Amino acid sequence: MTKDDAEPAPDAAELAAAIHKVAEQSQRIASDFMARCEGDPLNVGGAFVEMSARLLADPARLAQAQIDLWSGYMELWGHAAGRASGREAEPLHRPDKNDRRFLHADWEENPVFDFIKQSYLLTSRWMIDTVRETSGLDKEVLRKVDFYTRRFADALAPTNFVMTNPEVLRETIDSKGQNLAKGLSNLLDDLERGKGRLRVKMVEDDAFKIGDSVAASPGKVVFQNDLMQLIQYAPRTEKVRERPLLIVPPWINKFYILDLREKNSFVKWAVEQGHTVFMISWVNPDGALADKTFEDYMFEGPLAAIDAVVEATGADKVNLIGYCIGGTLTATTLAYMAGKGDSRAASATFFATLVDFDEPGELGVFIDEEQIAGLEERMSEKGYLEGADMAATFNMLRANDLIWSFVVNNYLMGKEPFPFDLLFWNSDATRMPAAMHSFYLRKMYRENALTRPGGIALGGVPIDLGRIRTPLYVLASKEDHIAPWESVYAGAKLYGGRARFVLASSGHIAGVVNPPAAGRYSYRTNPKTPAKAQDWFDGATERDGSWWPDWNKWAERHGGGGAPAREPGAGALQAIEDAPGSYVMVRSENG
Repeated sequence: MTKDDAEPAPDAAELAAAIHKVAEQSQRIASDFMARCEGDPLNVGGAFVEMSARLLADPARLAQAQIDLWSGYMELWGHAAGRASGREAEPLHRPDKNDRRFLHADWEENPVFDFIKQSYLLTSRWMIDTVRETSGLDKEVLRKVDFYTRRFADALAPTNFVMTNPEVLRETIDSKGQNLAKGLSNLLDDLERGKGRLRVKMVEDDAFKIGDSVAASPGKVVFQNDLMQLIQYAPRTEKVRERPLLIVPPWINKFYILDLREKNSFVKWAVEQGHTVFMISWVNPDGALADKTFEDYMFEGPLAAIDAVVEATGADKVNLIGYCIGGTLTATTLAYMAGKGDSRAASATFFATLVDFDEPGELGVFIDEEQIAGLEERMSEKGYLEGADMAATFNMLRANDLIWSFVVNNYLMGKEPFPFDLLFWNSDATRMPAAMHSFYLRKMYRENALTRPGGIALGGVPIDLGRIRTPLYVLASKEDHIAPWESVYAGAKLYGGRARFVLASSGHIAGVVNPPAAGRYSYRTNPKTPAKAQDWFDGATERDGSWWPDWNKWAERHGGGGAPAREPGAGALQAIEDAPGSYVMVRSENG
């Protein structure tokens, strides 16, 4: 290509004007959004006022913190000067191994961006450490200021701004600013979808189709009521285990986290192992179900499902799986059944399930009395909690992955999000009935009532986890921010029977949805169950790959004898409609 054929260089004044226009419009959008915000719904202000007072009350500690920061910058400036003069030097501050924000080569190779990166890492870590080392703070206040300080540090990362992100700068120059124009269009689209509230798009709404590209395992809906549909999946083996498997998923999201695409569907894999699999598909509730309680979820959920599964198959017992809040409900159901002398549960498996909420992890930041009261007031208006509210909370727990990475991709780079099945599911949020959700937050998180025999009563039966003698398989994930593994382990000690505790690597979703064929991650086992979680970990054996085969080997012992394959709808319960059913198709308007 000749010089005359080369692409003309972008006009600097034109580019500057385009960037200025985007900045002005973005500022107006931000101002409008802030004007609609009232009060302090997250109850953050008081926590930071208390922390500031504690810091100011210890001037020596504050002065030392400032000296430490200044010393760190002096060292970093010396390091930067050495690099500028051509001297090779190892970085003083490196990102954490799981931090994907600084993968672009310029963050290492360009001395200017290397300095920006290290300056940010130095300052953000200093800020976080200073907050954490503030003495005299209540545990709840400290957890809150620590959480929001880290979110503040995430927001200020140089990757989030045009002029300090080398990849965005290159794209801006190469496209003559078209990336920013497209990014602004994406931003306005997201504001429109959120009806004035920024709803960052993680995946295109039509990237996957429920019942086709996800939630596609064949089967039939064989039972339904106000709160759930019960799916029976078609067999893939000539013989099956006598006792069927009933899965109780969380109702905070749709059930198909366990039935994504074929390659990572737990449902498909379990059916291939010879299990007759039933799945509860929860309703996406509206105001008509506002008065549905946690007790209603037990009676119309797992208890109704057990009745239906036994009727459909003729089996004497059922093996249960509960995931997250579905596991919490399963545990209370087992305790209720124990209190009623109902022995139809042959075994139970819990995925990332809390029953001891003493240390609920970072979710505890959102569950103080003031925030619960605010939620109850908002829920009283419509009879439910919006799906968008729940989604925003969970996204904040992993802000860099679930918020800021999309801000950079969608708004700064001007690109469309990548079609990822897990993020499609994550965006398919569900609503929470007011009565149920208020009970769950108060009784579980605030009062930790499940840890006390009789702390709650359902259907007139005092709930005592110690009465559960059913064989249990308890799975936790090492990096779970929603159900911390130490808390899951503590909960496993509350059951009356022996529980096999297994610790998967990764987080709340990836630690559970980890098919053997992927050859990823690892899990830990330990036949002993010492009192302390750390002692269990220190004595555990790490094994490569998925925990699924380990679970299946355990489950085989509780599956009973063999039986001919069961076709959905061919038993005592007739088919109502094809899987995945109609309940899962209902999307939250503001989800």
